[in-house]
Amino acid sequence: MFKRLTLTLHLISIACILAASVVYGAEKCAQVRWVVDGDTVVLMGGERLRYAGINAPEVVHDDEPGEPFGDEARTFNRKLVMGHWLTLELAEESRDHYGRLLAYVFLEDGTFVNGELIHQGYAHLMRGQSRVRYWQRMLNLQRRALKEKKGIWSLPVAKPEKFYLGNKRSWVFHRPHCQFGLQTAGHNRVIFESRYEALYQGFSPGRRCKP
Repeated sequence: MFKRLTLTLHLISIACILAASVVYGAEKCAQVRWVVDGDTVVLMGGERLRYAGINAPEVVHDDEPGEPFGDEARTFNRKLVMGHWLTLELAEESRDHYGRLLAYVFLEDGTFVNGELIHQGYAHLMRGQSRVRYWQRMLNLQRRALKEKKGIWSLPVAKPEKFYLGNKRSWVFHRPHCQFGLQTAGHNRVIFESRYEALYQGFSPGRRCKP
């Protein structure tokens, strides 16, 4: 029985590696051990993986309050990937400043996990660099989710502004009085007439002013 189980797992591993190299041109294959939140998981072996190009609402941690749809995003992510083999395409920057692995993630059936979280309204785009693989694909999914008011996009806009300041270098937008928005160099600054417009163009809301 043990030998049969070991052989089965070995064959699954080989199949996953072949799928990674042939189907997706990916660089790594792994299985999910634990789901932390809507955009972060722990792989077998203890490696922490952050989905590249997206940001999900925070859950309660370290005495910090959670954000709306944080628990829902984690639940959806858990149903999507828990226990599954993942094909990972390492991002342009393979690790973030916390040391977590950054990757574009696919399930065995080809489901694009990063994009599916955006599509269902459980995450928004977070560019942060000049090149992001699958950018147009994820942007189209965010635009669809916005139009359909799914998940986080079903919430009313908190304290809407007359305009918003975007930074073309960081791909972040701010409220007009935010010091980070005001510090944006003129050649990087872009004005959005609404929050919807900024999100539609793929800009992420600033963490401090929370537009």
